[in-house]
Amino acid sequence: MCTVDFPAAPRLHDGVEPRRLGRTKLAVSRIGLGLAALGRPGYINIGHAEDLERHYEVAAMQGRAHVVLDAAWAAGVRYFDAARSYGRAEEFLGSWLRSRRIAPDSVVVGSKWGYTYTAGWQVSAVQHEMKEHSATVLRRQIGESRALLGEYLDLYQIHSATLESGVLENQLVLEELARLRRAGLAIGLTLSGPQQADTLRKAMQVRVENVPLFDVVQATWNLLEPSAGPVLQAAHAAGMGVIIKEALANGRLTARNRDPAFAAQRRLLEAVAAQHSATVDALALAAVLGQPWVDAVLSGAATVDHLRSNLAATTVAWDACAAERLTALAEDSRDYWAKRSKLAWN
Repeated sequence: MCTVDFPAAPRLHDGVEPRRLGRTKLAVSRIGLGLAALGRPGYINIGHAEDLERHYEVAAMQGRAHVVLDAAWAAGVRYFDAARSYGRAEEFLGSWLRSRRIAPDSVVVGSKWGYTYTAGWQVSAVQHEMKEHSATVLRRQIGESRALLGEYLDLYQIHSATLESGVLENQLVLEELARLRRAGLAIGLTLSGPQQADTLRKAMQVRVENVPLFDVVQATWNLLEPSAGPVLQAAHAAGMGVIIKEALANGRLTARNRDPAFAAQRRLLEAVAAQHSATVDALALAAVLGQPWVDAVLSGAATVDHLRSNLAATTVAWDACAAERLTALAEDSRDYWAKRSKLAWN
């Protein structure tokens, strides 16, 4: 039977001590804050409407975002992640950074290009975002990102790069990204879907003027979908920074998941979490932090309470026993992404 040794719980600030992001000069906290759920009224996280209390006015949402950002900063979070398609996330983040007079060299900010927000500030929309990985969109969106984030912008990422989009073979895009890299930005790509590993393998081979183009990869890895782990480990060994998104599977790995079809998995999660004196979400995030090739994992919290629960992952004693017991949660990659695609915007 597995036994667990509990170390003294660190202070939250210690738990998010900065770590160098791959071969870049950027130092990121082990837990960062992603703004996908804070920058727009509609998102696919389970319980998103409850988090926002259905207060969707721009001023109300900006105020909420600033409150959560304040709590994250006070806890030691120093990496913040946005995207052009996250509604007003870049605007909210930029106004917060300036209003708090945060020095650009004391924080790391990443954003993404390739999707355009098209929901018109509505929870329900025919199309929430439109994907186009062209050089024209890249040039337009880097200008928009810089206008909102200015000198705070450190990392610019292709949003959900895939083999099908052809972005990794688009020479105009690659040359433009290389130009941005020479100008001082770290360049990354985010991954999505069951072909994450194949896309990353191809990205690792992309070179411009005989220099690897991509400094950072942001991918989904969680207890339900760990399939990209080996390739992410190889990327980290090759010098790329690794950021993990959707560690809580859009709420499926939280107490909010009441799906009867998930009942057995939930019981297992709760049993292991109880053994570790942790919440389910903190345990799931601790599983990510327990991977030696992970530089940072994103919390997608939209409330201070959920953020604090997520940050408690730094006090969880992740061990081989928990890892072994929770291996049973892994789903077929295609099934996982099919289930994600059916999550309701709310």
